[in-house]
Amino acid sequence: MKTDAKLMIKGSWNEAKGKLKQKYADLTDDDLLYEEGKEDELLGRLQRKLGKSIDDVKDEINSL
Repeated sequence: MKTDAKLMIKGSWNEAKGKLKQKYADLTDDDLLYEEGKEDELLGRLQRKLGKSIDDVKDEINSL
């Protein structure tokens, strides 16, 4: 298990958010609310909603 994975949002968050909403239709704007410095809150919401590990969520966002 990786514990040092970092969240790297490439380009605009709005673009990444759109891709996530296309892939996971049940995600809401509130689920995808991103505030600088509050990445952990975003990751926690997505982890709960998607049923994935934090590292899996980070990897998915980083691959967008």
